[in-house]
Amino acid sequence: MDICSKITGMEKLHGAYLFHTDNADIKLCFLTDEIIRVRASFDKEFAEESYVLAATAWEDRLDPLFAGERVRLEPVEPDCTETEKTFVFRTAALRLELDRDPLCIRLYDAEDTELYSSIAGSPFILDSNRRVSHYSRMEEEDCFYGFGEKAGLLNKNKSFLRERATDAMGYDAELMDTLYKHIPFYIRLNRNTKKAVGLFYHNFYESVFNMGKEKSNYWPRYTYWQADGGDIDLFLLGGNTLKRIVNNYTLLTGRPALLPKRALGYQGSSMYYPELEKDSDDAVLSFIDTIKEEGFPIDGFHLSSGYTSYNNKRCVFLWNTTRFKDPRAYFAAMNEKGAQNVPNVKPGILLSHPWFDEFNAKGVFVRDSKNPDSYAVGSWWGGPGAFWDYTKPSAREAWKKYLTDNIIDVGTDSVWDDNCEYDSLLDKDAIVDFDGKGGTIGQLKPLMCTIMCKIGGDAVVEHNAKARPYVVCRSGSSGIQKYAQTWCGDNYTSWKSLKYNIPIITGMGLSGQPNEGADIGGFAGPAPDEELFVRWVQNGVFQPRFSIHSASNDNTVTEPWMYRNSAGLIRDAILLRYRLAPYLYSAEYEASQTGAPIMRALVYEFQDDEQVWDESFEFLYGRDILVANVIEPGATTRKVYLPKGCKWYDWNDNFREYEGGRTVEVPVTLETIPLFIREGAVIPMADNQLMSMANDHMTDLHLTLAPGGERRYTLYDDDGVSNDYKDGCFRKTGISMSGTSVVKVGFHAEGSYSDFVERVTVEMIRKDRSPFWVTLGEEKLEHFLNRRKFEAAEKGWYYSQTKKAVLVKYPNPKRDITLTVSFEDFDLIGM
Repeated sequence: MDICSKITGMEKLHGAYLFHTDNADIKLCFLTDEIIRVRASFDKEFAEESYVLAATAWEDRLDPLFAGERVRLEPVEPDCTETEKTFVFRTAALRLELDRDPLCIRLYDAEDTELYSSIAGSPFILDSNRRVSHYSRMEEEDCFYGFGEKAGLLNKNKSFLRERATDAMGYDAELMDTLYKHIPFYIRLNRNTKKAVGLFYHNFYESVFNMGKEKSNYWPRYTYWQADGGDIDLFLLGGNTLKRIVNNYTLLTGRPALLPKRALGYQGSSMYYPELEKDSDDAVLSFIDTIKEEGFPIDGFHLSSGYTSYNNKRCVFLWNTTRFKDPRAYFAAMNEKGAQNVPNVKPGILLSHPWFDEFNAKGVFVRDSKNPDSYAVGSWWGGPGAFWDYTKPSAREAWKKYLTDNIIDVGTDSVWDDNCEYDSLLDKDAIVDFDGKGGTIGQLKPLMCTIMCKIGGDAVVEHNAKARPYVVCRSGSSGIQKYAQTWCGDNYTSWKSLKYNIPIITGMGLSGQPNEGADIGGFAGPAPDEELFVRWVQNGVFQPRFSIHSASNDNTVTEPWMYRNSAGLIRDAILLRYRLAPYLYSAEYEASQTGAPIMRALVYEFQDDEQVWDESFEFLYGRDILVANVIEPGATTRKVYLPKGCKWYDWNDNFREYEGGRTVEVPVTLETIPLFIREGAVIPMADNQLMSMANDHMTDLHLTLAPGGERRYTLYDDDGVSNDYKDGCFRKTGISMSGTSVVKVGFHAEGSYSDFVERVTVEMIRKDRSPFWVTLGEEKLEHFLNRRKFEAAEKGWYYSQTKKAVLVKYPNPKRDITLTVSFEDFDLIGM
């Protein structure tokens, strides 16, 4: 066993500092003022060969693979001082200290608040099993968030977590570990200082996190991360707030993809249709027709792998022409109906696949550790199989060609990467190419699916440079957010899954992946009962990925109209999602710029409110809508905590006003979705009902405003289909709101994209009084005291006594303009 206990020397390198210890070397690099790399290597090689990093300050041998994606930063040169006991490094935001003996690493912010400390004398260990460990200090009640896709409560204090992606079909969403992702990143929030720090381990061997689950009296309270091999390649992420840390993490590992609009719409799906004996194509087309006949919107269809059935076994890239008679004609018909197929592809290849010998001759498979001339074999759907090696350049090109010829060129810009955990390949010593260097599956396994998603997106764009890819994936490593929307796998139909899928999704949001969802209604198990299904859809419409998908074990198919008595409630919830499309797409854009979650844990926005640190089941939809879904059967009320620091307005009760920092109990019926609007909110909605995210356009913009303080908001739009936004073809409307007695709302647009908005309605909450006057630019708008006359007019304003909100409407001026609403005193009797 090797333990790093003291520093024996230091040397300055170009853009880095190298420390020698009694066992390992430690290399420091300051990427930015808030991102510090601390890499401990026992083999002292420090090879740079990352499939994950999107920002570096050094040359990496895989840079050519990520040309156009990876940015090279100029490392920050910190102020460095050295004493007999300590090395001190200062940037504009952080101070890093390394004690010589015993070796200890501490991180402070600019206000001298300690953000992080290792265990003194034994921070880095290589044990006799060649596992590497990193020990850090903790306070007893620290909050720990992130870790990727994890079951249970949001705060992982006193948890033992394993980073190993598995095919966890039917998992217990409260108690089981592991699930489908491998993201070794977390955020620590100190309850005393209310400040946070991020830790990202750039190492993808299987690993564990012990977050205070064990205790030893010989050391202060500690956590540890332990991996099966590799370096302890740690990035410390400063910024103090969860917002800044997530921003820094996605700067480092990649900004989330700006998905096409269809990816945010309802994605129909079921294992049932592609598994029919014949004419599955007609059945899916009929499903789309029924959706529309029943008044539901739709934007796509996740095509399960039954279309590849050959002798009743899944054979990727093959089409079963008994089920899908003419795939090209079928895809064209689906595109015409506005429901593009998202075809399922898998990286495992059955040995019985009729093209297996062709694949094998191209050398595309992970190789056997004992016989490198042969492929490694693991269990697969329907028998033994071999697994595609996406770390091999020629294998990547082969996959891209098969995918293009057999899927994309048939008529889709969407790809569903499934069953890509490589879970059944038990031999961790199986050999992968590692872009010519050679490595093991144990070293790189969770990266396979992320590279697979990159290839899928690249294939779409190479086939059609204008097309914006939609890739959805079940698995993923750090960096998956750059390429794909994800979902939390094959959940079980139960109230528990409905409830605990919420912190799974918000936890992924705090792990850099804003585009996550769950199978609505449950994938595995029986059909959901009526109440559960309604409540699940009412929650699901706020998830970034919204798909009702099932493989029920009772011969049923979960579909929106399955319960006639509540089909209207299901429809209403989905239509609400579509009316909120401009709000959702603007949140999607924000996510692509900063990593901000779409479905946000309350602690992300209200870090200073200790009451939200352990809140797992309420969340924010974007910044401004608090959602407190009913997640218990038979409920007649819902208790909701409203975070302190602002007022809140009840969406369902005429904007009833509440002060933050209190718990309220609201009555609920089956149709109720408890929603609260945050003070300072800017919520754009479509007054004309959209039935397709991709093909319908908002012509009537409805802005709900809740004035309070200074607020800036970006309403974002583009064509939602192409990559033209990268060349400036977008519309960013900056909305600024300020003032109390006189509220000014400014609109400033940029970009070359022309939207379709013809009419604007502003609904401004003001509980204590009506406006005195309203102007749009220099024009004073007419005041209506009669609602009917207001609605008949082209423009003007009306104060609703029921909601205590002013309604202002006007034709879209199609220019920068300011709306001014005066709530000043009006001396009616001249006194």
